[in-house]
Amino acid sequence: MSINLVKGQKIDLTKGTTGLSKLVVGLGWDPATEFGQKKQTTPEIDCDSSALLLNEHGKLVKDENVVCFHNLASDCGSVMHSGDNLTGDGHGDDEQIAIDLARVPSDVHKILVVVNIYEADERDQHFGMIKSAYIRVVNAANNQELIRFNLTDNYSTMTALITGELYRNNGEWKFNAIGEGAHAAHIDYLAERYQ
Repeated sequence: MSINLVKGQKIDLTKGTTGLSKLVVGLGWDPATEFGQKKQTTPEIDCDSSALLLNEHGKLVKDENVVCFHNLASDCGSVMHSGDNLTGDGHGDDEQIAIDLARVPSDVHKILVVVNIYEADERDQHFGMIKSAYIRVVNAANNQELIRFNLTDNYSTMTALITGELYRNNGEWKFNAIGEGAHAAHIDYLAERYQ
């Protein structure tokens, strides 16, 4: 049974769950059909999900620790991206990130999951033009959804979302529902915050 999280909530993933090591982090969103006070029609929006593998100080120590549409797997193979979905159309997850917790290197303490709008500044787009955004964590062994965090805040003017993070705590893995908006039209700009 899935647990719905609220912003700022933290939950144990592996404690008391024997053998849980392979996860899928699913991210979904839909373009809002209309937005703003003038009820403008939403143009096609290309959202990109990414995972940043951070050390114990919350720092990105090498470029290869950014797993995204142009780097589909971490060097160690513990984090793999499903590939770029250009529109967000359809039901279910728009992009997925597979994580093998048993293979995550010991110097990686956090896996931060983010979404940004590709070329948001050039296209004059923001997350106020997106609806039904969520992040969920699934047990890859049986496809059971463990947790879901619906991103319901008003993210108008924001071009990136820091959705949540998996992090180590006393030998176990936990999840933190962050839901923080940011300005970054490309994953490289967002990654700079953690260098």
